[in-house]
Amino acid sequence: MTADLLTQVILPLALFLIMFGMGLSLRPADFKNVLASPKAMGIGLIGQMLLLPLVAFFIALAFKLPPEIAVGLMIIALAPGGATSNMFTYLSKGDVSLSISLTAVVSLIAPFSIPIITALSMTYFMGNATEFSLPIVKTIIQLLVITVIPVALGMLVLARWSQIAAKIEHVLKWFSVVFLFFIIALIVLKNADNMMNFFMQAGLATLVLNIAVLILGVYLAKWAKLSEAQSTSIGFEVGIQNGTLALVVAGTLIGNSTMMIPAVTYSLLMFITGAAFAMLVTRRKGRTA
Repeated sequence: MTADLLTQVILPLALFLIMFGMGLSLRPADFKNVLASPKAMGIGLIGQMLLLPLVAFFIALAFKLPPEIAVGLMIIALAPGGATSNMFTYLSKGDVSLSISLTAVVSLIAPFSIPIITALSMTYFMGNATEFSLPIVKTIIQLLVITVIPVALGMLVLARWSQIAAKIEHVLKWFSVVFLFFIIALIVLKNADNMMNFFMQAGLATLVLNIAVLILGVYLAKWAKLSEAQSTSIGFEVGIQNGTLALVVAGTLIGNSTMMIPAVTYSLLMFITGAAFAMLVTRRKGRTA
């Protein structure tokens, strides 16, 4: 994988549009869910912000991943959910409001958490003898520009021109899913000779991580005695990540193409595991009904 027009221009611009689309679906009232459902929000945040990175860290150690692949695994684990997690929640009749609120809150935290934990991960796995670095303050500012600012702009457009916002948001919601497929397809085609090697390096680790955190999210919510719909939402929020953001952090902000590999394999696998999980949830609800 090489850093080029894709990582330097297309990915950041697409992420800006995706986050703008998220903002078009958010109203200030949506953030009141944090106060209206503090228990569900708290469990979701613990699952995504604490347990998910911890599981990724121990998987990286258990699989003895190469340093750059290990850091890439941490990056995808630090990414928030996105339109994909919201879509799977909707299809599975989960708590969509909770899903959107969790995605929004974690997306606001991510510009601060990703640079700090990624920098610590690079130091732990790669040591100081590396040409790659991640200036924390600069990276926070860059992530704020391409994530939080477009969300705020989207919310402003929704507040002033709601009908136009609804039309644009519908297009950008599907764009976020289709674009991730498109980008992964481009990367796969461009690196067709190396894809088998990529999956050998990171495929099993990302698959184990994805399945483990999907299950962990659901059972963490059940342990907290949350509803079936809330448990479904938290499962998807913890298990389905914003692959585009992870690709931007690894490929654009750090400039390390090897760190992009876990984001690619995870993003491919999460659609399969997410769809399978959605089918299981839907069938179980059907039998219960």
